[in-house]
Amino acid sequence: MAEKLSSDASPSPPSYEKDVGTASMKEDAVIGLPDPDAGLSEGERASIDKRLVRHLDWKLIPWLTLLYLASFLDRTNIGNAKLDGLLKDLNNMSNGQYAAALSLFFVSYAGFEPLTNILLKRLKPSVFIPLIMVLWGIVMTCMGLVTNFSGLAAARWFLGMAEAGLFPGVNYYLSCWYKRKEIGIRAAIFFSAAALAGSFGGLLAAAIAKMRGVGGKAGWAWIFILEGLATVLIGIASYWFVHDFPDDAKFLSEPDRVRVIRRLKADNQSSAEHEEFKMAYFWAAVKDWKTWAFAIIYMGCDGALYAFSLFLPTIITELGYSSTKANLLSVPPYAAAAVLTIFIGWLADRTQQRGWCNVGVSCIGIVGFSMLLGSTAPGVKYAGTFLGALGIYPCIANTIVWCAK
Repeated sequence: MAEKLSSDASPSPPSYEKDVGTASMKEDAVIGLPDPDAGLSEGERASIDKRLVRHLDWKLIPWLTLLYLASFLDRTNIGNAKLDGLLKDLNNMSNGQYAAALSLFFVSYAGFEPLTNILLKRLKPSVFIPLIMVLWGIVMTCMGLVTNFSGLAAARWFLGMAEAGLFPGVNYYLSCWYKRKEIGIRAAIFFSAAALAGSFGGLLAAAIAKMRGVGGKAGWAWIFILEGLATVLIGIASYWFVHDFPDDAKFLSEPDRVRVIRRLKADNQSSAEHEEFKMAYFWAAVKDWKTWAFAIIYMGCDGALYAFSLFLPTIITELGYSSTKANLLSVPPYAAAAVLTIFIGWLADRTQQRGWCNVGVSCIGIVGFSMLLGSTAPGVKYAGTFLGALGIYPCIANTIVWCAK
């Protein structure tokens, strides 16, 4: 524990053996770990804590956000592919078959989600997350090779199975690093990648679709193939960029490791140290009424989210725009949603009024969907897509953090 702190830290703390006074000794006894900052002033402690959290943010959040961007891009790019002739090329697949293929993703996704955090605990995050990313990248690439409805349906089912572990896994993972009052903004930044994926996906799909005819493949096939191969590469790189839990993360010095665990224990978080999975935890969650209450709240948010993200390009096309222009026009609503998602995450952390934050943004979404349903004017309907996106995306991350508290 004598390793030197990084250069931007406050002066090195005294040794653990130093007499820290009665109050500090009592705190150490409760937390069960010695205090590497014993004897420092409150200002010095605050400076070290701020440096530590900033260090964690730079090491964890950017790469996790990139992973979810890839995840959401891969699950929703089928909406962009549809505009480029997917249904016609797959033996004139009907809209009903298309809807069934979309639904199969969620069947396997929901079925395997409860199992994934068990695997995350049994395996290291640096193994589990890269593994599932490589698997769904392979499935995504193969989706560009399908020739009929059966192939597309099978690919969507396996895509849901492989992607099931990322979103719940990362939200649990964040709780192993940050205090409760700090998670909201980080989860919002992480989930803003979903909105960015919609924005970025429209631009990317419009560019890739111009490859139609290359290698004898349609433009929509290249959307799947290239984005799938990119996911595989990101998954391989994740072995080095996804860090393990605090008690085993290699980027932490020993004093910083103790600081992370101490600050979480002081926040009464059971995830302060990596714990083995026990079936008792599972049954306790199943029997807790709050689990089911938040599941219902989350279903309301998620239903609107995927109805929007999977069909927005189609909605814009029906306003009279070409497929390329529709993909491009889908960008601004998502960009606005990403900004509001981060702001609501910050606001909810600051006020601790997550329920009212959900109510407020949901009202915006209600107005947006009403405009889409009740108007025939293209300008009004397009404005409705902005309000719809603003009302949906902030609720997802906010609800997950609210449930975790």
